Amino acid sequence: MSKESEFYEKLKISLTETTSFPTKYLYKFIISSSVEKVAEIEAIFDNMGAVIERRSSSHAKYTSLSIQVIMNSPEEIIQKYMEVSKVEGVISL
Repeated sequence: MSKESEFYEKLKISLTETTSFPTKYLYKFIISSSVEKVAEIEAIFDNMGAVIERRSSSHAKYTSLSIQVIMNSPEEIIQKYMEVSKVEGVISL
């Protein structure tokens, strides 16, 4: 089992045991301050009623994104992490 699939399996178990759905879930990502990359991540959460907060690092080299959105299941949460992980250079917190 890869580290990534192991991570998602542990996350699914944790969410199943500790969270009742639907729930407000907070995603946090760090990405280089490229307008295209930020837009790419925001597009993944488009039309979901997500509240997105952007914050630039002190030298504006990186942007942190906090995305709060209502999710209906652990699988839905993991699916979004998997979609975002395809964006080059993104760090999920």
